[in-house]
Amino acid sequence: MKFLSLYKSAEKGVPPSQEEMTRMGKLVEDGMKAGWLLGTEGCLPSALGARVRFSNDKHTVTDGPFTEAKEVVGGFAILQVSSKEEAIKLAKDFLKVVGDGECELRQIYEAGTCTDAAAQS
Repeated sequence: MKFLSLYKSAEKGVPPSQEEMTRMGKLVEDGMKAGWLLGTEGCLPSALGARVRFSNDKHTVTDGPFTEAKEVVGGFAILQVSSKEEAIKLAKDFLKVVGDGECELRQIYEAGTCTDAAAQS
């Protein structure tokens, strides 16, 4: 099964240090080799982004930075795991490397392999 891991944290406004980049690089390399990490990317500051909303037949665009948000998405990873528990363990390992923040884990729909979520309720 696959999970999307969204990393959220307070926006620091400074790029990662060389030491942080080295630690993250090793984690990514190890994850790719082991097969549990399918893809990952970090996000640039929210000042370079925008939020697009649709409500009442109208689009609203808000340019960053998103100062009203306590946390912003700092990056994502696609995980290939055998269970939700394994995804949680990998998120904990990731947070040890990056520090403060949270990972929201969302199982990715895969046709023919996912059970109906409504049936599980």
